[in-house]
Amino acid sequence: MIGPGMMISDRYEIIDKVGSGGMADVYKAKDHRLNRFVAIKVLRQEYSSDAKFVAKFRAEAQSVAGLSHPNIVNVYDVDEDENYNYIVMELVEGITLKKFIEKKGKLDVNEAVGIAVQIAQGMEAAHDNHIIHRDIKPQNIIISKEGKVKVTDFGIAKAATSNTITSNAMGSVHYISPEQARGGYSDEKSDIYSLGVTMYEMLSGNVPFEGDSTVAVALSHIQEEAVPLHELDPEIPMSLSKIVRKCMQKKPELRYLNAAALIADLKRAVNEPDGEYVKLESMVVDPSPTKKISDIELNAIKEASRTVDPVREDAYDAEEPYYEDDAIDPKLEKILKICSAVVAVIIIIGVVLIIGKFAGWWGHSGKSKDVASATATPTATAAAAEDGQVPVPGIVGKTLEDAEQLLTDNKLHWQLKPVEADEDPNVVTDQEPAEGEMVDEGARVTIYYSQGSGVAIPDVSNKTEADAKTMIEAAKLKVGSVSEEYNNTVAKGNVISTDPVIGSSVDEGTSVNLVISLGAEGDQAVVPNLVGKKESVAQERLTAAGLKSKVTYIYSDKTKGTVISQTQKSGSKVEKGSIVQYSVSLGSKAVEPTATPKTEETSYSYEGSVTVSDNPFSSPDEDPAMIKVVLTQDGKSQAVWSGTLQYDDFPKEFPIKGWSENSGTITVSKDGQTIGTYSVDFQKIAK
Repeated sequence: MIGPGMMISDRYEIIDKVGSGGMADVYKAKDHRLNRFVAIKVLRQEYSSDAKFVAKFRAEAQSVAGLSHPNIVNVYDVDEDENYNYIVMELVEGITLKKFIEKKGKLDVNEAVGIAVQIAQGMEAAHDNHIIHRDIKPQNIIISKEGKVKVTDFGIAKAATSNTITSNAMGSVHYISPEQARGGYSDEKSDIYSLGVTMYEMLSGNVPFEGDSTVAVALSHIQEEAVPLHELDPEIPMSLSKIVRKCMQKKPELRYLNAAALIADLKRAVNEPDGEYVKLESMVVDPSPTKKISDIELNAIKEASRTVDPVREDAYDAEEPYYEDDAIDPKLEKILKICSAVVAVIIIIGVVLIIGKFAGWWGHSGKSKDVASATATPTATAAAAEDGQVPVPGIVGKTLEDAEQLLTDNKLHWQLKPVEADEDPNVVTDQEPAEGEMVDEGARVTIYYSQGSGVAIPDVSNKTEADAKTMIEAAKLKVGSVSEEYNNTVAKGNVISTDPVIGSSVDEGTSVNLVISLGAEGDQAVVPNLVGKKESVAQERLTAAGLKSKVTYIYSDKTKGTVISQTQKSGSKVEKGSIVQYSVSLGSKAVEPTATPKTEETSYSYEGSVTVSDNPFSSPDEDPAMIKVVLTQDGKSQAVWSGTLQYDDFPKEFPIKGWSENSGTITVSKDGQTIGTYSVDFQKIAK
C-alpha cells in the first residue's frame, strides 16, 4: 500500500496523495536524486497486471517524455518498482480548467482567448512531434498558481485505447469529435474539435451538447449543430464565435488544418473582434437525402456506454471514459469495397484495351485508339485520387527505413510506436490505418515496429541542430557527419532526417548522421509597400509574405492608425522570417484648451510611468507579440498603450497619463495574457 514516507525505486519519497482517477492514483513526491518535487502517477493494480497494456503504456509515456514545452505537463520518466508501474511528471500546483469554469460560471473573452492560445500552443508542440492527445478537455488542463496553462496526459490517452476498454469508446463524451464517436480515424484535427468544445464551455459556461446518456451526447456530436456563441451571448465577438464554430465542424477537413492556424486567428480576435477573416467553408451539397447514423454505428455507441469505466476526477487524471479510435467505420469499409471493385473493373478494361491495341482487334484508326486511351486513363486517375485521398501502402514486414521512405513517397506522414516482438529489430510488425485504406494526403500513419534491445535513435525531425545533438548525446549515441540540403517543408537550420533513420535500434555509441535544412531554395520574400495602409492591412501583407513585424507608434498629422514609414524599402528582397519595422500614426497630439481670462482656471495633466523589468519573452528567438497596457483609476479602465514588442525591447518604461492625482493600477498583457500588474503614482503638472 502506497502512503506518505514510502520510497519508490529508492529515489522518490511519497509526500501525499493529490488525487485519484479511473486509471491511476497521483501522489506528490520528492525526487531525492535531483532534489525537486514531482508528481507520480501510479497505475492501478488491474492495469499493472496486464502485460500488454503496460507495454503500450510505457511506449506512449516514453514517446511523450521527449516533449518539452511550457504549456505541457512534462513527463520525466516511466518505470516500475515491484508491482507498481508509474510515470514521473512535472508537479503543477493549481486548479483544473474545469474547476476554474465552475468557480467563475463563465470566463470573459480575453481570459478565454488567452487560455485557449496556451492550450493550442501545447497541442501544436505535441502534433509537431507526431503525438495526438485524443482527450482534450477542461479536466486535463491545469492552471498553475502563477497563471500558466498546461495540458496534461499527452500521449497517455492512446495507451488506454485498446486495453482499458473493449468497446468503441474513447475520450470524454462531452468533448469527443464526431469521427471518434463513430469509431473512425482520429488525427490533429480531432484535438482541434475538442479544443473548440472546451472554448465553447469557457465562453458560455456550458458544454454545447447535453443528454440523458453517453449515447445521446455522442449522437449530438455526430448529427447536431451547436447554438452559435454570439446567439447565446451578444457580447461574445462574432469573430470568436466563428473561430469556435470552425473548430467544431463535423467534417475534419472543414476545421483548422493545424493548431498554428487556430492560434493565428485567436490572437487576431483580440485586436479585431469584428473582423471578417474567419472563413467558414460550406459543406458540399449532397444530392442524396440526408442520412441518419446507421444501426451498426448506433449499436457500437450504445455498447460503449455500457462498458465505460466509472468517472473519478482529480487534478491530473479525471473523467477517463475513452472512445476507441482503432475500429474501422462500417460505412467507410463498405465504401472502400465498392471503390476497390470499381478500380478493379477499370483496370480490367484498361488491360483489354491494351491487348486489343497490339492484337489489332480495334483496327488501325489512330483516332479510335486515342479515344480509348483518353477514356480509360482519366477515369482510373479520378477513382484513385477521389477527394484528394490516397491509399495507405502496405509496410508490414518492411524495414523501418523502407517504411518511412514509402510513406513519404505517398505523401503521408508517420509516427513511430516501438513494441516488443520476436522479429528482428527495426522491422514493421503492424500499421494503422491498414493497407489499402483511403486517407487524406498528409494523414499520419502509425508504424509499430520491433525495437530490439539496443538504443532507439530519438525523433529529432524538425529540431534545431543544437537540440538534435543534445538529444542524440542524451541517448548515449554520437553525432556523426552533418550535411545540408534544400527542403521546402523543413525550416532552415532544422533537421530533415537522420542516418540510420529515426527510431532505429542501434548499439550505444553508434554515430548518427544529420541532414540539416537550408530552407527552400531561393527562399526570399519581397517587402510589400506598407505606407498609407491601415495597421491591420500592413500586418496582413507582412504575414502573407512570410515576414514578421515590429511596430512603433508616434504622433503625426497623418490619419490615426495608418502606416507613415517603413525601414525596409518596398520591393526589396529579404530572407523569409525577417523583421520589418514600420511606424503607425497616433494622430495629432491633443492640444489642451487654454484657460480663459473669464474663468482664470489653470489646466493640469497627471503624468507618471511604469517600468517593466521582468522580460515577458523567454528568449531572443521568440516571435514579437502584442503588448497592451491598461490603466485603472477612479473606477475607470482604459488602454493607454499598445504595440508589438520583442525580447530586446525589455526592460521598458511606459509613460502613462492619468485622469486625476490619485494613484492607479497598470495591467500589462502579452497577446491577451496578463504578465504583470503594477501601481503607478501621478504627478499633477500645470500646463
